[in-house]
Amino acid sequence: MRDPPVAAATMFTDDSPLITPTDHPELETALLGKLDRRTRLAGHLGELEPLAVRIGLVQASLRPRLRQPRLLVFAGDHGLAVDVSSPLAHSTTAVVNDILHSRVPLPVFAHHQGLTVEVVDSGLAEPVPRCPGLLARKIAHGTRNCRVAQAMTLEQVHAAIRAGMEIVESMPGNVLGCAGIGVGSHEASALLISRLIDVPLHAILRSGPAMEATELDHLVSVLQAAQSRHTGIDDPVEALAAFGGFETAMMVGAMLKAAERRSLLLVDGLSACAALIVAAQIAGPVADYCIFCRSTEHAGLDAVLDSLESTALLALGMNSIDGTGIALSWPLVSAAAALLSDVADTVEPLPPQQLRTEDPVAEAPVREFLRTLPSTPDF
Repeated sequence: MRDPPVAAATMFTDDSPLITPTDHPELETALLGKLDRRTRLAGHLGELEPLAVRIGLVQASLRPRLRQPRLLVFAGDHGLAVDVSSPLAHSTTAVVNDILHSRVPLPVFAHHQGLTVEVVDSGLAEPVPRCPGLLARKIAHGTRNCRVAQAMTLEQVHAAIRAGMEIVESMPGNVLGCAGIGVGSHEASALLISRLIDVPLHAILRSGPAMEATELDHLVSVLQAAQSRHTGIDDPVEALAAFGGFETAMMVGAMLKAAERRSLLLVDGLSACAALIVAAQIAGPVADYCIFCRSTEHAGLDAVLDSLESTALLALGMNSIDGTGIALSWPLVSAAAALLSDVADTVEPLPPQQLRTEDPVAEAPVREFLRTLPSTPDF
């Protein structure tokens, strides 16, 4: 077990995340045997099979049950937006109101699939009236511009991570979807990811072949200036403080707590990927609990997923609000769990004394701190 980085160690002392790795060779063999009996009758079910194995390992069970799925959309504003956003871009608050009042497909798709959706005000610059579906956990009215100053103080980062943990601690169910939104969030996440896993900025910022070279050059120039201002930082929490944002920090806490509770994590978008990278460098096994979704065909997301040796469960060629991909992927995730739990099977692969299939935690909790994100199987 490696010691946590300095800033992470400062925060995680007595309450360090207790996250159990999902590796369990005997259970994996039993799950594969169970699926093999299914395919003898029904034929192979393609990507549903490794997905079902992943869910079984997450729950340490031959009969996994996914309960009360919840999608949290974390929203925050960024001081960096003044350098990177178009004057015609919708404000983050406008997008939040569109979600809360079902003026965009995300909440409609989610409700049709039985997903509870909540928007978390992590650090919006403008006030949002209280209404159903909004969690007010604002840390500050947006971050500072990381090109000229540190985006957040370490105290603010710690407060945001703890807020994310508290939100998940009080949630029912065992499925959590995480997505982040905010003007400037994409660029702040690119800075964080590039610093922590060494993916080139231009690879993350490039949206695709149609992107104008001048636009890419401008973004790279601005973000390189921000990188230069915060040199020598490789601690994940300190890097998060340097570049932002509040929505990403809150997702870090949410992911750590969800994995500690052996909940399945659905991760959608660049900001959520940045949060996962930070969380995995604090407590490595958190990555074992993740399934990647996507709501956009942005080439930068391809570059990040490639670096994580992962692919999204479902890609439909969309260019929508992060979280939409989670809502559309959920039926496949639910079906994969049902493949193990609801299809009749009279043969048990291992006797109870060899494998406690209904025990929510098959092994004692393990503290593990890693400097790099562990590989996760592709779906």
